[in-house]
Amino acid sequence: MLSVNAETAIEEQIKKSRFLGFITPCQSESEAKIYIESLRTQHQAANHIVFSYKIKTEKGLVCRFYDDGEPSGTAGKPIFNYIEGNDLINTLVVVVRYFGGIKLGAGGLTRAYGNTAKQVIEAANISEYIQYAHIKFTLDYNQFQNFEYQLKKHSGTIVDKQFAGQINCLVQIPEIEADKFLALFSGELV
Repeated sequence: MLSVNAETAIEEQIKKSRFLGFITPCQSESEAKIYIESLRTQHQAANHIVFSYKIKTEKGLVCRFYDDGEPSGTAGKPIFNYIEGNDLINTLVVVVRYFGGIKLGAGGLTRAYGNTAKQVIEAANISEYIQYAHIKFTLDYNQFQNFEYQLKKHSGTIVDKQFAGQINCLVQIPEIEADKFLALFSGELV
């Protein structure tokens, strides 16, 4: 699986209609809704704001697409097909259409939305998707320097740390490294 690293946008003209394609990383449905609403605010004069996303949650994959008034299956579904075809996860693709006065027909709409999605995906910075584990640790102060060194070697990062009688920290580490790291330091999966 792959994921997009940063927001990317493209623009395309098709028979006088203006199509704006956006792709962004997205970790939850609520994050997707916020992004879509921000585009609705920025593009109030647009005729259609079509989207599709595929997000991995604790309950499994959430896949959605929306045609926003275009004929059923001609807008959101072609975008989703490109997300699927590129094996993307935690990704939102939105296409904003400003109608130019020439009707494209069902086939033309499917091609226009699909090609806009294809172009924005090709323009995006995409990398291998990494599933992370979150682990809590309680450490003595004399362990912390070695802990940080080993964590870096295992591609992990400290998400939160609190200093008291001991150091309590929450780390994020690739799942494939979690067992190896837990063999070095005793911690609790969150």
